[in-house]
Amino acid sequence: MSKPPRLSLPPRAVARRLVTARGEFAVHEALPAGEPRGTALLVPGFTGSKEDFIGLLEPLSAAGYRVVTVDGRGQHESPGPADEAAYAQDRLAADVLAQADAVQDGPVHLLGHSLGGLISRAAVLRAPDRFRTLTLMSSGPAAIDEAQQERTKLLVAALEMLGDDMEAVWQAMRAQDPEGTPQDSPELVEFLHRRWLGTVPQQLIATGRQLIGEPDRVAELLAAAPGLPKHVLSGAVDYAWPVPLMDDMAHRLGAHRTVIAGTEHSPNAEDPAATAAALAAFWDAH
Repeated sequence: MSKPPRLSLPPRAVARRLVTARGEFAVHEALPAGEPRGTALLVPGFTGSKEDFIGLLEPLSAAGYRVVTVDGRGQHESPGPADEAAYAQDRLAADVLAQADAVQDGPVHLLGHSLGGLISRAAVLRAPDRFRTLTLMSSGPAAIDEAQQERTKLLVAALEMLGDDMEAVWQAMRAQDPEGTPQDSPELVEFLHRRWLGTVPQQLIATGRQLIGEPDRVAELLAAAPGLPKHVLSGAVDYAWPVPLMDDMAHRLGAHRTVIAGTEHSPNAEDPAATAAALAAFWDAH
């Protein structure tokens, strides 16, 4: 799971509710400094939340972008039903389209991190004209790597068995942390725990299955949105989708490719300054 580099919002950023045609979503919104250059909508990954992008808010705002980061349906501070069908990919894609409409700023720059990339891709496939660009961050062409599939299957099984007791699942996950894992600050531990308990277990079950079973939709995306500028951004190492797989996806899409040196699956949190600079440069070009 992504770990935010900090939890406090920067200047020009607020936490609020985004009212859409598909319900309300918890968001962080940062307003641009100086001349506005566009609006970006950022969609988090599996077990994630809007806080995963908190390190990007200030540098992207300084670059002139309005940035809206969301908790998806059933994630952290956005409500969701205890019904797996509510988290089918087409429904989550419909949420992204509703969020893009609700920011009321014309076509937006869309970014999806990890699972959020698969959902964002599905949204673009439904309505490519609603977006100015698409960035897939640490998100690959199809299902996650086989080793990660096995880990995700175990988590899904635990949630199916113990989802009514999210605390028990949390404790079981913590017991699996490798010996010598660096200790997080008490503030971050409290946040990660609270976020986990606030996420609807059926959301995690349904989206975990998506990570395991996602088909390769690269050709479909290229056919549906041939003129949409695309960007594949990742760390130098990735355990969910190997970097060479993302290299190949970028080639197949004709996409701009960025690798953030010294980072892994969450460059947005591990080196937000370099990640924001790469994003702003790509958006500036389009």
